[in-house]
Amino acid sequence: MRPALNHIPLRLILSYILDWIFIVIVAVIGYGFSKVKPNQRQFSLTDPSISFPYSEHETISTAVLVVVALIAPAVIIVITAVLIPMSTKDQNVSRSSLWRYKLWEWNAGWMGLAVACAWAWMATQGLKDLYGKPRPDMLARCNPDLSNIATYAVSGLGEKLPGAPTLVTWKICQNKSDVLTNDGFASFPSGHSSFSFAGLTYLTLWLCSKFSIAFPYLGHSLLNQNPIGQTHGSIRNRGAAPPVYMLVIASVPIAVASFIAASRWFDHRHHGFDILFGSIMGAIFAWIGFRMYHLPIMRGEGWSWAARSRRHAFFKCPRFPSEAEEHPPIDMHDAQKTTRQDGDVERAAENLV
Repeated sequence: MRPALNHIPLRLILSYILDWIFIVIVAVIGYGFSKVKPNQRQFSLTDPSISFPYSEHETISTAVLVVVALIAPAVIIVITAVLIPMSTKDQNVSRSSLWRYKLWEWNAGWMGLAVACAWAWMATQGLKDLYGKPRPDMLARCNPDLSNIATYAVSGLGEKLPGAPTLVTWKICQNKSDVLTNDGFASFPSGHSSFSFAGLTYLTLWLCSKFSIAFPYLGHSLLNQNPIGQTHGSIRNRGAAPPVYMLVIASVPIAVASFIAASRWFDHRHHGFDILFGSIMGAIFAWIGFRMYHLPIMRGEGWSWAARSRRHAFFKCPRFPSEAEEHPPIDMHDAQKTTRQDGDVERAAENLV
């Protein structure tokens, strides 16, 4: 193994500092969206879907959500990244190289989590402002002025056809506080659902990666072989199911996210579709954040992608076609080119020096 130097290139450090700055900017944009008054969609006073009672106390408050879906995963990642043992057949690997790689795993773990949560937060708040969908408890927040319905009616056949709905504007509400104007029209999508599934799905993926919690996997080149009757050390023995208790551990974050999402239903804060959409959106951002920084669970052996090279710390230009053919991408589905643990440690050390 090439010996590690005593410093990390400043150019590489600055490139990842810039990454963190942009992640923070995305989160700040999301915060700005949360302070913007959303569109107030017209509604019917006889709509049963927005006639649920208003609950003063939420089952999962925003503060608890941040702790459970962001802070707790961040703490688990740093503890696991630092304490998890790293196996290598090379006895000459220095302790400093291993610790440098642990620190990189820590950084990669946090960056993926931050990308997932920041992007989910920004997208959710932006969509809330655009759609302005009334919450299920909107009428309870509104306290409408029933003596002046005609004044605020904008459409519908309620005045001409018995039983037909009449759509009114939010100005019919006697309560014009932020509880109504800012929060009452923020049902779609569910922010608790998207944020919890972003942070906790990412944690599940990260734990599955680090502890090899995955379905046994064979490369495409081995799928055509018959696994029946193979001898010891053959295709049958190349994979095994993980312990069940590890599956339980990996499932806990998803279960917690599901409970948080369900709480928005029985707290009458969101409609069913809002919760489902937010959950799926959060899970998608979690997958994006994970795949940006980590190798596939079934093929990566628990490692993140190595750091960018010094040459491509900020930008990578397209290669000339002939050079691209001479230096193909790493992912060629070639078993002989698959990165292994020992090679990962060496490549990571080389990129960080």
